[in-house]
Amino acid sequence: MVVTVTEQLNPALKAVSDAVLAIGAELSVEEVLQNLVHSARTLVDARYAALGIPDDDGGFSAFLTSGMSDKLIASLGPLPRTHGMLGAILEAPTPFRTSDIHEDPRFNGWWPRGHPDMRSFLGVPIVSQEGVIGAFYLTEKEGAQEFGRADQEVIELLASHAAIAITHARLSEQSRELSVISERNRLALDLHDVVSQKLYSLVLTAEAAATLLDRDAEAAREQVVKLQGIAREALDELRSLIFELRPPDLVRDGLCGALRKHVEVLRRVQSAEVDMEGDLELQADPQRDAEVFRIAQEAMQNALRHAQASRVVVRIGGEDGHLRLDVVDDGVGFDPQAAGLRSQRLGLTSMEERAQRIGGRLEIRSVEGEGTTVHLDV
Repeated sequence: MVVTVTEQLNPALKAVSDAVLAIGAELSVEEVLQNLVHSARTLVDARYAALGIPDDDGGFSAFLTSGMSDKLIASLGPLPRTHGMLGAILEAPTPFRTSDIHEDPRFNGWWPRGHPDMRSFLGVPIVSQEGVIGAFYLTEKEGAQEFGRADQEVIELLASHAAIAITHARLSEQSRELSVISERNRLALDLHDVVSQKLYSLVLTAEAAATLLDRDAEAAREQVVKLQGIAREALDELRSLIFELRPPDLVRDGLCGALRKHVEVLRRVQSAEVDMEGDLELQADPQRDAEVFRIAQEAMQNALRHAQASRVVVRIGGEDGHLRLDVVDDGVGFDPQAAGLRSQRLGLTSMEERAQRIGGRLEIRSVEGEGTTVHLDV
């Protein structure tokens, strides 16, 4: 029985919808690829399917399969290279199908012992603006001698959305990596600007006390008292930084509980007044909660370390599943529209990217001399 494009359209659209949803789910590149290759195999009744992403060295950076057991995959050894028919599909932006792949002169090279025999074949490149970024490989059409035109058109439809999903997943991973790098850089700057300077002060004060010890015991004693104060401040700063590096237990404490604990720690180690107002019963959402916590954490640290704030207030509220977060300080303020601001305040960009990842809207309101409010709606 010949299957038409119309008869395949509904499941094809479902697979395309899943690919689009994968974009919004912030899945890893590998998770997106695995979902796509399973969808492709199911859509055209193929026994086996693969999705390959080439590297720049004649191989594949990723090669995901569907229809093969883990034991069979392990027995085939390392990933294939981009030669023979696998490479041919990556060289041109046009699909190819045949009833017997063995009869094509390009069928040669990699074929390890134990690999299932394959005859009917459909190859469809995945094309983005930068060119061919991958390909679908489908073999052994079930219930027919070969893949038909309808099969090809359905996989072409999936491939066009696969290009978007793969590109977006790559950008999301790069964004997450840049956020981690940005946070590490910020912590390194904090260690240098705050802790290192205090340790340097410790050395200078200790040297002064040692110099005065034989000449002026009272002055030396004053330096020792000063030394104790600086050491205590340095210890508090280190504790604060270590607490930032420690991931919050959002599963156990919930978002509000984790924020309240963080505020309590800051209250103990900072001279400024730090308070939290409001509470919210929310269904747990690990990704949202983690990003909201980090945004609040970043906003509080900016207020305490850079804005010279004497008071910082964290307010949380919302209704009907929506969340509102405000971090308000009475610090020196700044001009949010100032040129070059993002290059000087990496934390602002990090907060904005976190808000975007959870579909939120971040607004930073500040006036020089009048403090700052970081407002988040999710």
